[in-house]
Amino acid sequence: MNTKKFALLGILAGLGATVAINAARADTLQDIKTKGVLVVGVKADYPPFGSLSPSGENIGIEPDLARDLAKGLGVKVQFVPVVASNRMQFLEQGKIDVMIATMNDTPERAKVVDIVHPDYYASGYNIMVPKTLSLTSWSQLKGVPVCAIQGAFYNKEVAEKFGAETVAFTGVAEALTALRQGRCNAFVYDDTAIEGKLQDPTWKDYDMPLQSQDAQPWGIAVRLGDTSLADYISKSIISWDKTGLILSLETKYGIKHAAFAVQMHNKYK
Repeated sequence: MNTKKFALLGILAGLGATVAINAARADTLQDIKTKGVLVVGVKADYPPFGSLSPSGENIGIEPDLARDLAKGLGVKVQFVPVVASNRMQFLEQGKIDVMIATMNDTPERAKVVDIVHPDYYASGYNIMVPKTLSLTSWSQLKGVPVCAIQGAFYNKEVAEKFGAETVAFTGVAEALTALRQGRCNAFVYDDTAIEGKLQDPTWKDYDMPLQSQDAQPWGIAVRLGDTSLADYISKSIISWDKTGLILSLETKYGIKHAAFAVQMHNKYK
């Protein structure tokens, strides 16, 4: 067999494999209906978007959205806790069918997973500090140790733009412990999560005094090629915006209406 024929066969084999994979993934929605369970990756350490109740139940805005997706399919929902460092891997590996876990919609991530449009939420980043630390400007963070979460897109910006000395941790609990212990003077995180944390009476001596920065959209994700499932979720998101479901969930969990949520409701109502 000559080289050209060998190369052609290789290309055809690759195309065949791609078609087979896409065809298999196109059946994911039907597979979910058949097994009667939608497996969703959510945060368990991010109130009010995703956390655990004292009894161990997944609660928050995103678990409620996942329950709505499952209800629309007529199936049960199963939750799998994820964090920023493993959520896309869990999706790629098939450990979850859908990921609703405060993930920013970025071009880099869209190469790895299929991010469903329209985006369902948006948030910026901010800092949580002791009330005794009087801050009125981001420029005051220059040279200040700031707790951060590994993998957060804004860590680099906080360091380069404002001169903060970021100290990264694998999880929120570790970062907040360091903040309490004084190993960091501030905690940089999504403004929505900080707002939720400040509702906890144990953090009554802390505040979010500065203006939020760089609002970014959040996307629900499925595996690449899960077209039917993505289409179903896209229609669901539009319905949430049209009916004001996300606005009502913000009210339910005691946070202010995000400008993005209001804009999307006005767009589709």
